[in-house]
Amino acid sequence: MLKIVTYSMRLITFILFSILIVFPLQSAEKIKIGRVKYSGGGDWYNDPTSEVNLLSYIKKNTNTIAEPVYEYVDLESDNLFDYPILFLTGHGNVNFSNKEIKNLRLYLENGGFLYIDDDYGLDPYIRKEMKKVFDDKEFLEIPFTHPIYTIQYDFSSGPPKIHEHDDKKPQSFGIFVGDRLSVFYTVESNPSDGWADPDVHNDSPELREKALQFGTNIIIWALIN
Repeated sequence: MLKIVTYSMRLITFILFSILIVFPLQSAEKIKIGRVKYSGGGDWYNDPTSEVNLLSYIKKNTNTIAEPVYEYVDLESDNLFDYPILFLTGHGNVNFSNKEIKNLRLYLENGGFLYIDDDYGLDPYIRKEMKKVFDDKEFLEIPFTHPIYTIQYDFSSGPPKIHEHDDKKPQSFGIFVGDRLSVFYTVESNPSDGWADPDVHNDSPELREKALQFGTNIIIWALIN
């Protein structure tokens, strides 16, 4: 089960981290991202190279111990608690079962983090389903002063515009559990397409770099908060 994040546990984690700097383990747990598998007809599985490339970038450019693999997770399974970060994307309908709703809420209330990227057409469906997960919460637009935009790379002007979609400005929304941003959602930005292999969407190297940097910010922020 994903450990409940409390102040005391954060203190213990800091102490253990300090010890590991002096006495590092020969093998440490590697960070992986769980791709959310959902029903409803949306293509939850698209661009399977995205997480692999992002984690490879993070492994190369930060001190994070990452395992660049593509793994999907069924929200009805307790396996979702093995992942500190979940990723959900797609173009169409999303439908969560009652058990998935219960599990996802439990996961998020106990320190888990969900990143959602609208790959175009996802927005009305994911808003409806997340309202089932948190009927007492709304998606709030995340101001560009939030540290997620600058924790590793500077995106103080907001998320990058990787794909045009409806030619609207990119936005980020979130759901907070207590004071913690537990769900981060990008619209009209689509950084995860920029993580995919270069020949998938033919994005320029400059756009892909921005997408990977922004993705790095999301992952780093989620891991230390």
